[in-house]
Amino acid sequence: MSRDLQHRLHTRLELAAQMLDLPLTADHLERLAVELTPAVKALIAEQADAQAAAAPVGYAVVETGGVRTTTYAQCTSRIDVKVDEGSPAALLAASLRTRQPDVVATDVPSPTYLGLTVRPQSLHAWAWWVERLHLDPTKLNRRDSSVYGVGEVDGVVVHVRGDGVPDLMADESAARLMGLLAETEPAS
Repeated sequence: MSRDLQHRLHTRLELAAQMLDLPLTADHLERLAVELTPAVKALIAEQADAQAAAAPVGYAVVETGGVRTTTYAQCTSRIDVKVDEGSPAALLAASLRTRQPDVVATDVPSPTYLGLTVRPQSLHAWAWWVERLHLDPTKLNRRDSSVYGVGEVDGVVVHVRGDGVPDLMADESAARLMGLLAETEPAS
C-alpha cells in the first residue's frame, strides 16, 4: 500500500510541479513523495475513520420471547433461540438471505421448518422461486396481494409467501405458459 501510494503521490507532485512551473528536479520530487507518504496515509486513515463513524448502523439483533430477530439490509430474520444455527432450516434461510435480493423475511421456528417471505421483481423471478422451492402451482393460494404455498428443499418444509405476486400474474396467459397457474377448463 505504501509503495503504491508513494508512486501515486510522486506522479501528482510531478504534475503539479510542471503545471506551476516549479524548479524541482526529479530527485526533489522523489524525496518529497517519500517524506509526504506517511502524512498522506494518515490523512486517508482519518478520513476513512470519520466516514465509518458517521455511517448508520444497518444491522440490529433483538431477542424477545425466545426468538432472536435480526434486521439487515431490509431483510428480517427470526430464529427460535432453541434452534441450532447449523440446523438445515437455519442454513437454508441464511443461504437464501445472502444470495437472493428478493428475500424480505425468514422465520425458523424449528430445525426443519422455514417460513419465507419473498418479493420477486418479475414473473420470471417468481417462476424461479416456484422451481427452487418445489412448489406445486395447483396448490398455491392467493390472498390479497400475496400468494402462499408449501414446498420442500433438502428435507426442510418451506412455507413461502410471495408478496406482490398476484400483480405479476396479471397477464394470466403468460403465467399459464410458465406453468405458474393451472390450466382451467372453459365453461360450457
